[in-house]
Amino acid sequence: MSEHFDAIVVGAGPAGNAAAYTMAKAGLKVLQIERGEYSGSKNVQGAILYADALERIIPDFREDAPLERHVIEQRVWVLDDESCTGGTYRSADFSKPPYNRYTIIRSQFDRWFSQKVRDAGALVVCETTVLDLHMDGHRVVGVRTDREHGSVYADIVVLADGVNSLLARKAGFHEELKPRDVALAVKEIHFLPESTIEERFNVKGTEGVVIEMAGKITQGMVGTGFLYTNKESVTVGVGCLLSDFKKSGVAPYALLEQMKAHPAIQPLLAGGEMKEYTAHLIPEGGYKAIPAVYGDGWLMVGDAGMFVNAVHREGSNLAMTTGRLAAETVIDLKAQGKTMTAQNLARYRKALDESFVMKDLKKYKDVPDIMDRNRQFFTAYPNLVSQAAHTLLTVDGVDKKTKERSIRRKFTRARTTLGLFADAFRLWRAFE
Repeated sequence: MSEHFDAIVVGAGPAGNAAAYTMAKAGLKVLQIERGEYSGSKNVQGAILYADALERIIPDFREDAPLERHVIEQRVWVLDDESCTGGTYRSADFSKPPYNRYTIIRSQFDRWFSQKVRDAGALVVCETTVLDLHMDGHRVVGVRTDREHGSVYADIVVLADGVNSLLARKAGFHEELKPRDVALAVKEIHFLPESTIEERFNVKGTEGVVIEMAGKITQGMVGTGFLYTNKESVTVGVGCLLSDFKKSGVAPYALLEQMKAHPAIQPLLAGGEMKEYTAHLIPEGGYKAIPAVYGDGWLMVGDAGMFVNAVHREGSNLAMTTGRLAAETVIDLKAQGKTMTAQNLARYRKALDESFVMKDLKKYKDVPDIMDRNRQFFTAYPNLVSQAAHTLLTVDGVDKKTKERSIRRKFTRARTTLGLFADAFRLWRAFE
């Protein structure tokens, strides 16, 4: 493995595959290294695929990609211990092709994407771990793998090895992860007959539903729950800040079990056979947690660069977009005969800043801090919202004006009038 390549991509998730495919399709000599048995072998769980990001890379992906259901309905729930208050958006437009979002099974999708990378001409080597980056002074010139004579060299190394990027940390490109900047998410897949899923979620054919949840299900920790439909299964999970798990002592699996027992969730899983369980880290720090993403001879993409929009639960589209933009930067520099210096690679950061990736992350840059400092959004408010809905919807001979006064008193007793205005202002500042 002493051959020289135009580019080496470390990792074969959505970001790494997007980068490797784009460069190989442009005629570059690309090596992709994956430590798993195959791309997706470590990802058994389901996920959401955002079509636009992939369509910009593989325009005809719908012809053969392993897609589960196209999402026609989005539900947002706030839960207290016993009840659920929420909203739903369901649109006939989402049932018209080309579809905007899909549910997928990551192991199948990643494997499909990896084959596309091979078809584009890249050399994909699996079951191989990259141990170190080869350096020439401050410049990255290649990698050292765990194979015999396993050093390999390239003009550029693209780091797509996930949120816990050991290579970036060992090289000093990425600080030690802060527990408050990452979430630990646990997921399960429950298998159900296709007809049962259609009946429970009011869908037909390949239509699907996504439910995002917040409130008491996280036991006061900063986090969210989620549930979405696949063809013959339902993916359910919950994620909270790693720092909160450490402080609380709550076991992630126990938190998921409690969530599944909630009266609003349990009926949706009833009769299902749980066959797959996984836990993984997700970047949650947002804009302020993004490290340096380029330097002499290297670029960083996807989760390794902390590119996840936690507010909107978007990850795969940011991963594929950053992978594509990194690849396009390399392709342009190659075409111009320029070397992969930090000065030249700075155009990758410029491309990121001009894309929705950085614009969205910058918009929500204060959300992580505000959520971390204001736990009432996960404790007091779910109860208050539930009580308000229950009061208004109970027909018991009490006039609505009296009910409204009762609701206001409950809110002010829990937070005070000043506290309510302060909370509203904090949310406005975080999301405006």
